[in-house]
Amino acid sequence: MIALPPAIFLMGPTAAGKTDLAIELTKVLPCELISVDSALVYRGMDIGTAKPSRDVLAQYPHRLIDILDPVQSYSAADFRRDALQAMAEITARGNIPLLVGGTMLYFKALLEGLADMPAADAQVRETLEADAARDGWQALHARLAAVDPVSAARIHPNDPQRLIRALEVFLVSGASMTEHRQRQIAQSTDAGASGSGQLPYTVANLAIAPTDRRVLHDRIAVRFGQMLEQGFVDEVKALHDRGDLHAGLPSIRAVGYRQVWDHLDGKLTAVEMQERGIIATRQLAKRQFTWLRSWADLNWLDSLACDNLPRTLKYLDSVSILS
Repeated sequence: MIALPPAIFLMGPTAAGKTDLAIELTKVLPCELISVDSALVYRGMDIGTAKPSRDVLAQYPHRLIDILDPVQSYSAADFRRDALQAMAEITARGNIPLLVGGTMLYFKALLEGLADMPAADAQVRETLEADAARDGWQALHARLAAVDPVSAARIHPNDPQRLIRALEVFLVSGASMTEHRQRQIAQSTDAGASGSGQLPYTVANLAIAPTDRRVLHDRIAVRFGQMLEQGFVDEVKALHDRGDLHAGLPSIRAVGYRQVWDHLDGKLTAVEMQERGIIATRQLAKRQFTWLRSWADLNWLDSLACDNLPRTLKYLDSVSILS
């Protein structure tokens, strides 16, 4: 059997220090970086996404950053296509793809493949967003539970993007997302031919986070305050003033951006915006931890440890990534 080429997944909650460790790894290993972040794909969304600075990106390039305008949508299937292409190019140069980020759905889609889901339907999404604005996200979640209880159990009512997608799949196709996935399992023997099967790499799975959750909560609050000091409100105002963006777009629903957008619309005071932005970011971190707790073969690192680089190298060697 021919050994599969190596790849490294570096995952973790927001504000955990993923980028810093990834850069340290590129200094000692022949790695090239691929961003796994649903917000970093957008141009003009820099401060609120904690995007690496231009100087950092110039010295340590990341694939899949600044590839879209905020008016565009980007799905897990889009990410998988783009990431596979980038990984193939990196591997062909004899280097190791190092995928770093916190969008766990993207990691899962890349690792396991995707069911053959119907394409997005702008009219259906617009209708669902209008329903949510009128009735609330909890009402939409109840609708999902009636037609797809399995998906409803794993999708939080405060996760509008995944909630709308699950309802959209049902409304467009007449079959639930769960039914589509069950068909994928039944047809798994054809997955290799369709290109939607499992990832053809030997993957080392790493996650970094503070062992004390309170430390992460403090980091999130401090970082949100720093973003505001760096001009986060002005950044969102520039998007707001364009005229072709709205609060229902995936880009504007990103954590932090939606709260500042509501502030600019007069729905929140500055104090309320900051409080809700911090709360939303902490909720995001909680969802990321939920994903990570169920991740197989995961090697954890403590954000506050001073020996994460040597520990990581030792782990990579133990799983034959460096051989």
